[in-house]
Amino acid sequence: MIDPAILSPDATSTRLRRAYGFDEVALVPGAVTVDPAEINLTTEVGGHRLEIPFIASAMDAVSDADFAARMSRHGGLAFINLEGLYTRYEDAGPIIDQVVAAASNQEAAELLAGAYAAPVRDELITALITRVRAQGGIAAVATTPGSAWHHAEVAAEAGAELFLVQSQVSSAQHISAGGRVLSLSDLTGALKIPVLVGNTVSGEAAYQLMHQGAAAILVGVGPGAACTTREVLGIGVPQVSATLEVAAARDRYYRETGRYVPVVTDGGMKTGGDIAKAIASGADAVMLGSPFAGALEAPGRGFNWGMAAPSPTLPRGTRIKIGERLPLEQILFGPAHTTHGTQNLVGALRQSMASLGARTIREMHQVEMVIAPSIATEGKSWQLAAKE
Repeated sequence: MIDPAILSPDATSTRLRRAYGFDEVALVPGAVTVDPAEINLTTEVGGHRLEIPFIASAMDAVSDADFAARMSRHGGLAFINLEGLYTRYEDAGPIIDQVVAAASNQEAAELLAGAYAAPVRDELITALITRVRAQGGIAAVATTPGSAWHHAEVAAEAGAELFLVQSQVSSAQHISAGGRVLSLSDLTGALKIPVLVGNTVSGEAAYQLMHQGAAAILVGVGPGAACTTREVLGIGVPQVSATLEVAAARDRYYRETGRYVPVVTDGGMKTGGDIAKAIASGADAVMLGSPFAGALEAPGRGFNWGMAAPSPTLPRGTRIKIGERLPLEQILFGPAHTTHGTQNLVGALRQSMASLGARTIREMHQVEMVIAPSIATEGKSWQLAAKE
């Protein structure tokens, strides 16, 4: 699937390999098709059965307690950021209103930096988790490695059911001259709730994280619409190649241990076709931010911003306007009133799998994929002209 390595004549030069994103590949229909009604979209993440393989990102403009409960009722899942606005303020609404009303992205960034300077309060973490569970939702929360131990203890006591340790880049080994370094194996061994880890684009890093007890691995560095990590730091791997590599590590780990660790492709997807390609690349579920930020029920009022956008020293995210706002149910289940693939995402995935003869998520992992850089433009001259 990936081109052979290209080596410079200079033996000391950086080793290069070709990597592919969603726009550069296509899925190949086989000899068998399936009735869409026969497609089984269920998956399992951290011991929780999901009826649809859709997870909402732990972004303040996407997931609050009410949105998380709503995603659970629809059969999916949503993570809430324990270092976001909802654990710093009893009512984050006025702050979000200011961010939305800001005249420029620079002004919005300054507002966010000021708002995130307030301390995280343990009692608000407890209240957040209690509110999700009171509505029948799965209480899934996320934090960064530096706060993981303390937040894990508070969240577990409050009844959290899934705990995500998420950073810009997750590795099994972190080198630091000072400060306490998080030991994932210690954390997973001490907690009685599943610990998910992200993000990575490395198969070797994912394999080591699985050995340390990760309940699921998130894939993706910088692909999100509101993230600027790739521009600011120059790091990342296109999502198809990254997912293929991490999925291969999952399969290797499963063969060796008998424990299956789900892979979640996080970010870079907008359409049903993107999501189908992520699943075909080996993902067991997908995590979406901006597509869900456009839901009427999302707290961001039709805007989104990256999780690292509030950084006072090196922001790696920006405020974006989503555009058309729709009910979450329509985004997930339709009906679709446009042809650009951003509505009825569940229906699109189901139809794609049916056309490919894949009845389950695991069978979707086995479909053929080809490198096809012209897939979005071949025969589409009139469509492209209409967009100009």
